[in-house]
Amino acid sequence: MKLRNGVQVLGILIMVLGISTVGFCTDSNRIGIIDFQKILELSNEGKAAQNEINTQGKQMETELKDKGKEIDDLEKKLERESLVMSREMREEKQRDLRIKVGDYKAMQQKYMEDFKTLEARVISRIQKEVVGIIQDYGKKENFMMIVEKRTGGVVYAQPAIDITDAIIQLYNASAPVKTDSGSGSKSTETKKKP
Repeated sequence: MKLRNGVQVLGILIMVLGISTVGFCTDSNRIGIIDFQKILELSNEGKAAQNEINTQGKQMETELKDKGKEIDDLEKKLERESLVMSREMREEKQRDLRIKVGDYKAMQQKYMEDFKTLEARVISRIQKEVVGIIQDYGKKENFMMIVEKRTGGVVYAQPAIDITDAIIQLYNASAPVKTDSGSGSKSTETKKKP
């Protein structure tokens, strides 16, 4: 047991020494971190994406509320009129109501899936665009490695190695500026290459 622990410790020491000598042998030993969530929240494209997602979500929510209100109204009407209806008529109305409730649940499920798909598609698009910018920045600024703060498992990092703000500036400069004017949105493109 002690021998196994000793071998593990020796292996870790060799790995640490190997990594540290590799770092000294290369021209680049800088490490940077980025916060993709911050890029989504603060970049122009991220804000436009959030706006698009929120607009779609509100539209879906409105349609679901309208459908839910229609079902509530039918339930109340059925309750009021059930005493004066024939048994066949009441059963038919109850069947129609069950069908509408089933349609509502299916619509709700479809909207949830559509919303998640939209969100994933928009985030994926932004990630692809940002990754290219990060790679170019990393090469230009001579970084050995750039890690995403949340998915990279970073528990602590000095603020000096956080390059998120620089990436946001580059992304904003390379992406079209979108403005929202009332009912429709217009896009004025000012594409620049970093």
